[in-house]
Amino acid sequence: MNFHGTAVRQKALTLLRGGARNADVARELDVPIGTVSYWLHMDRAKRGECPGKHDPRCPRCDDRELDAAAYSYLFGLYLGDGHISHYSAHRAPNLMITCADDWPGVMDECEKAMRSVFPDNRVCRVRRTGCHNVKVHSKHLVCLFPQHGPGRKHERRIVLEAWQREIVDEHPWEFVRGLIHSDGCRITNWTTRLVGGVPKRYEYPRYFFTNVSEDIRRLFTDTLDTLGVEWTQCVRGGSPYNISVARRASVGLMDAHVGPKH
Repeated sequence: MNFHGTAVRQKALTLLRGGARNADVARELDVPIGTVSYWLHMDRAKRGECPGKHDPRCPRCDDRELDAAAYSYLFGLYLGDGHISHYSAHRAPNLMITCADDWPGVMDECEKAMRSVFPDNRVCRVRRTGCHNVKVHSKHLVCLFPQHGPGRKHERRIVLEAWQREIVDEHPWEFVRGLIHSDGCRITNWTTRLVGGVPKRYEYPRYFFTNVSEDIRRLFTDTLDTLGVEWTQCVRGGSPYNISVARRASVGLMDAHVGPKH
């Protein structure tokens, strides 16, 4: 068992009182994040900063205002790289979106959207090999993400509720952007053509979206249809679960509203 001395604890509290995040303090001092969270809780209680139960209001249960554009984007991320879990030791379930370290801009946008949708809840990043999990705890997660259920998403029906459909219809590009930022990409394809009898290399941009769930792919393509984006279903790398956007006008629309990952 590792014990951390008074000096380490005091340094952690100094950083935390200065606004540092639990995860950053834990990483800097090589202390488990649970220990840092406990120190912060006890310090706040000692100073009288824990006056009562933290009970944020819910857009669905309490009619709290919801940032619909941020939700549409976050919902797209959830359908691709997100999941909800509830550990027995925690009072509330957590929403976790896994973001690759290769795309720090996407990670920043994910955290920004999560903070907008859950303005009264603490959002954090947990480092993993090659990625970070962007997380928030809330007892109202299932209210906002009713697609949650046992098993993997492609093993159960994914159907939008009426209020979600209104949000996606109002903010379709944010939804498409979330899906592309999770399970999509923008690449440059190439082929050769004979010009005057000489083969010439021809390059063109193309968007792909890959998801095993037929329901999620349909949500993506139905939204593209409403936006006037032409698409095809194709086999890529032996996988039949791919949606391609390759026509120049449609790629132009995607570039204007989505763009490559960053």
